[in-house]
Amino acid sequence: MPNAKVLESKKAVVEALTAKIQDATSVVFVDYKGISVAQDTELRKQFREAGVEYTVVKNTLTRFAAKNNGYDFDELLNGTTAMASTTGDPIAPARIVCEFAKKNKLKTLAIKGGVVEGSVLSADQLNGFGELPSKNALVASVLGTFLAPISSLAFVLDQIRQQKDGGAPAAEAAEA
Repeated sequence: MPNAKVLESKKAVVEALTAKIQDATSVVFVDYKGISVAQDTELRKQFREAGVEYTVVKNTLTRFAAKNNGYDFDELLNGTTAMASTTGDPIAPARIVCEFAKKNKLKTLAIKGGVVEGSVLSADQLNGFGELPSKNALVASVLGTFLAPISSLAFVLDQIRQQKDGGAPAAEAAEA
């Protein structure tokens, strides 16, 4: 039987993991075996830049924390496990893992599964999220789509102005 200090420290870890899972918009469990220290350092850097917390976790303690939040990850929490969680962009952890594995041609770095905004998702579903662009890129794309008709109208008006001015570009006509 473990002593009281060990039990208390494990309870504290479970409480911290429980709070982290509860507060996160997404939690992704990653099998990280087979990556070098340099690759791990680079992966952690990318996670930090995206506001994602990445930690190697003990499967048993994480299992307790997940159950405290109403999730059952018994099938996922085997072998080497790291947890990537964020309170920001919910697809960031999955996207970073997928991009990093593809860029470094790592077949061993893989998503096991996780939770996104309260929904339990499989590895395949999270890998699909990994193919999506970031939230900021999606917003920029939508804004670009909104601006496209206005830009087209400005281009057409510029062409009409050029024809009226005898073919001189609008910038040259403005100078004249």
